[in-house]
Amino acid sequence: MRQTDPDIILKTVFGYDEFRPLQSDIIQNVLNRKYTLVIMPTGGGKSLCYQIPALIFDGLTVVVSPLISLMTDQVEQLVELGVPALFLNSTLSNEEYSKNISLVKQNKVKLLYLAPEALLKPGLLDMLTSVKVDCLTIDEAHCISEWGHDFRPEYRQLADVRKYFKNSVCMALTATATPRVQKDIKNSLNFESSNEYIGSFNRVNLFINIIPKADPNEQTISFLKQYPDQSGIIYCFSRKQVDNLCDNLTGEGFSVRPYHAGLSDEDRKKNQELFIKDDVQIIVATIAFGMGINKPNVRFVIHYDLPKSIENYYQEIGRAGRDGLRSECLLLFSYADIRKIKFFINQKQDDEKRIANIHLNALLQFAETDICRRIPLLTYFGETFCPKHCEMCDNCLSEDTELTDISTHAQKFLSCVKRTGEIFGAGHIIDVLRGSEAKKILKFGHQDLSTYGIGKDLSKKQWFSLSRQFLHKGLMSQDMEYGGLKLTSKAWNVFKGDEKVFGIHEIEEVKPAGKITDFGIDFDKILFDELRKLRKEIADDAGVPPYVIFPDKTLMEMAAYFPRQLNSLRNIHGIGEQKLKKYGFIFLEIICNYCEENGIEENPKPVRQKQKSQKMTGKRRHIVIGEAYSAGQPIDEIMSEYKIKLLTVLDHLFKYFLEGNAIRPDGLLSLSTVSALQQKVTLKAFDTLGYEFLSPVYKALDEKVDYENLKVLRLYYLGSKDRR
Repeated sequence: MRQTDPDIILKTVFGYDEFRPLQSDIIQNVLNRKYTLVIMPTGGGKSLCYQIPALIFDGLTVVVSPLISLMTDQVEQLVELGVPALFLNSTLSNEEYSKNISLVKQNKVKLLYLAPEALLKPGLLDMLTSVKVDCLTIDEAHCISEWGHDFRPEYRQLADVRKYFKNSVCMALTATATPRVQKDIKNSLNFESSNEYIGSFNRVNLFINIIPKADPNEQTISFLKQYPDQSGIIYCFSRKQVDNLCDNLTGEGFSVRPYHAGLSDEDRKKNQELFIKDDVQIIVATIAFGMGINKPNVRFVIHYDLPKSIENYYQEIGRAGRDGLRSECLLLFSYADIRKIKFFINQKQDDEKRIANIHLNALLQFAETDICRRIPLLTYFGETFCPKHCEMCDNCLSEDTELTDISTHAQKFLSCVKRTGEIFGAGHIIDVLRGSEAKKILKFGHQDLSTYGIGKDLSKKQWFSLSRQFLHKGLMSQDMEYGGLKLTSKAWNVFKGDEKVFGIHEIEEVKPAGKITDFGIDFDKILFDELRKLRKEIADDAGVPPYVIFPDKTLMEMAAYFPRQLNSLRNIHGIGEQKLKKYGFIFLEIICNYCEENGIEENPKPVRQKQKSQKMTGKRRHIVIGEAYSAGQPIDEIMSEYKIKLLTVLDHLFKYFLEGNAIRPDGLLSLSTVSALQQKVTLKAFDTLGYEFLSPVYKALDEKVDYENLKVLRLYYLGSKDRR
């Protein structure tokens, strides 16, 4: 008898204890045969939203997918779970293709994966109309929109294909869609807005780190040494850069392969498979790599060069940490990269050029921000993110960095910019300061300037770091097209000594987000390595990637809870009934032998309370705090009762306000430590600049009102305004 309960299928087939946010609601909406748009971050669990309904429906679920590698990966994982799934694409022989067609006609298949071009072929359409198709799923739906970062004309034609499947429910899914792209998808497919589900774009396990690009080769090597034997992807702008960096890293002893369009199809496929199967740890690639990769244990993504847009950046960092474990995303930022992108943008037609420039400008605002990285990143995708410490980006962790007086260095640099005519970029200015004998220096006679050689005490790295800080502090502006630096009016106060400049003197060493073993679970590393070797052997024999057998998280739980019986294995993450039958005894043998040799007892896994019951019995913390405050409880009592800091209370109350609740202003001014005059000026600034982001107000007030006071006064402003 076919199972029709999504919760039971989730556990018995996929081995998961509970649904992630929105999954259950989306599945029910699809089962109710309502058109469904799903916007969820990479690694957020979109696939389950159509795979579980596919197992409940009587007929076939057709999945439109843009890449062969993506189809192959999905089908391999489903087959391992005992789910009848297959694909039809050019990798199949005529015999295999015909066999798969026959299986579809015999109703022996639950999920069929196709490229959009294949679905548009009349012969295949005729075949599919002869069988019962219950669901048409369009994956990577952003490809429908001309405003998307990966527009594909054939995706636009999918709207016409829907008339062949009038009795089928249609769903569209994507991980990267701005509000404008979302609207375009809905209009193209005639979806109702009431059936859209937008999950949070916030990938909380990703550490976002952006640093000035000084010596990118050395910076990359330094970073990689902190992630030994870990999987990662490095993105470069050009094929030449991929090859050069790959050669350099190979020379340093790293396990690395290249991936770009200049390689043969055979070489690209081979290198990708080596990476997926953990035979190679690092792929250096152009942006052509990764869209069809579902490798869950990618621990880092490095952008050696600037991506073209926030959508590209978000999708590429989304390939890290799909298993939910801590991972790092490093971007090396320089204005030289902007000029390269500008050059290619200028080759486009007017409309394409305009869209590309909008994308680039949004990316630059994100890269140059000094507030929490998640605020501009999530705002771009239409999501409100409360301005607080996320503790998982460079800006949030660097706010407590001790600043030193760098006024003298600023005077030297700014003076050199002025004396060279305010037309050169940072690289040339630094060469003059450090006394370089480069041809360009001699050509312009800059060896005769008074600033020539006065900066030899600092390295190139340090000067580049300082130059970026001078830009952020508004002492200079930079021409986006050519990179030339110009002084601002603010710079003259520094020259005259009327204003001090404080910053970071030394360029900081690139540090990982946390300990490599800091995965939120205390597991036995030796047993984990033994289990990983066993997994690799099984995967190689089966010709599939290791994560298809079990993800790292499953092995970590085995090495943490030491299950000794099949029933205990059932409680481990990612072990459904099919995998329990296939691999249970094999892995138990390793675990039992290890435990006997080392005198280790089984450590039963705690049973987590189901998410559904949590929704029924409890409220989210910011609502509890907001209601307590609205009921008259003073903030100091709230801090004491819930053992939280003032900043945390303020953040909860602001989030409470953003959800449409009123904030009472009583007593808030007493929490402010600035003068009455400064309070009045700050409240007026909120009138002018708005209250959504505090950074513009902070700068407008010459950084004289700290963020804690700004948050207090913002709540007072919102509460008072609400009562006017």
